[in-house]
Formats: sequence, structure tokens, C-alpha cells
Amino acid sequence: MAIYRYTFYKSPNIGIFVKANDTLVLIPHGFAETKSDKLAEFLQVKEARSSVAGTRLLGPMSVMNNNGILLPSIASDEEVKAIREASRLSVERVDSRFTAIGNLVATNDNGAIVSPLFRGEIDRQVQDVLGVPVHSMGVGGFVQTGSMIVATNAGAGVTPRASEEEVKMVSEILQVPAEPVTVNGGMPFLSSGIVANSKSVVVGTLTSGPELIMMSRAFNA
Repeated sequence: MAIYRYTFYKSPNIGIFVKANDTLVLIPHGFAETKSDKLAEFLQVKEARSSVAGTRLLGPMSVMNNNGILLPSIASDEEVKAIREASRLSVERVDSRFTAIGNLVATNDNGAIVSPLFRGEIDRQVQDVLGVPVHSMGVGGFVQTGSMIVATNAGAGVTPRASEEEVKMVSEILQVPAEPVTVNGGMPFLSSGIVANSKSVVVGTLTSGPELIMMSRAFNA
């Protein structure tokens, strides 16, 4: 596994615009093809162009593992169809008023950790679409669970604001090693600056050398 630095729309917050699993990376419409090709090459996946709810914010607006993809209720029929055809996975809209679901759910192919904000309302959909058991917990005093954890089938990075017990729980739920990491020079909201799958990790360009070492430990890179 390798780790790469990357920028998206001249921003190090690459996780806001991109979402990936082990076979596919979702990229906003209109992004330069030469750059998207490079990102797909880093992640060793095919690329698919999409929007969610008419926006380029694919990271916060989607949840993805290798079994399925969840989108917010405000995603259009056309977007659901396009992502379903590109991924050939189960793609469903969640029955919830929350739209930035990528900031509220962390998942890999072994488990899902969802924000306490959902109060169980999407547990069944997560189980059915992503094919994993569901656990509800906040991390580091935050309910934005998906912002605090980035997980693959190889490992998981957890915000350093998490307690040792929370890091241990993340590891047990997702069944992978978990380590505290930061991104982009100390940012604790990990999903904004990391796009990862079981093959590669791509981070924002402001990520420091020591942070890359932490990433390599967390993701077994």
C-alpha cells in the first residue's frame, strides 16, 4: 500500500469532493480528466462522474463500502441511477432528515459506526445496503462520527481527540487496526483530508512527514 499527497480544486480538503472504495472513485462532474485519471491510478480503481443533490460535495454526501452506497434523501433519481450503474452496487437514499451522512457514518466491509444523532433510524438501511452490523457512538466528544474516522479493510485512522477506549472500540467494531492520526498539518476532522481504500491512501498536500508516518501505521501502508 502506498500513500500519496494530492490536491482537489487547489484545496487540500480532498475528502470533501471525492469518495472511494476498492473498485471505484466518485469524482464531481467537470473536474479535469488528467487529474482524475491520476487519482484513479493512485487508488487503483475506475472513476465515475457524479453529483449528489446537485453538488460536488461527494464526500460528506455519501457513505460507501464494497457492498453498497448510501446517499441522502435529497439525492435525485438521476443521481441514484447513475451511481448505481457506475458502481453496480446497491445504492439507496437514507430515510433521514440529515443530509451530510458521510460526516455521520464510518464504515468498511466489517462494520459501520453511526452517529448517535440517527437514534437507530437508519440502522436497518445500513445493514441491508452496506451488509454490515451497525454500532452507534460518538468519537472524541463529537457526534460527527464519519468526520472523525476514516476506515478501510486494511486499517482505520481515528481523530486524536478520541480516548484510548474509543480507539479500541473502533478497532473492534471495524475489525482492523486503528490508530490516532491527523491530516493537513494537524486537522483532526480526518475525512475532509483523506481518501482511502484497501490499496492506497491519498491525503491533502498540507499533510506533514510525521503525519504520513502516522498514516502508514494506521492503514498498514
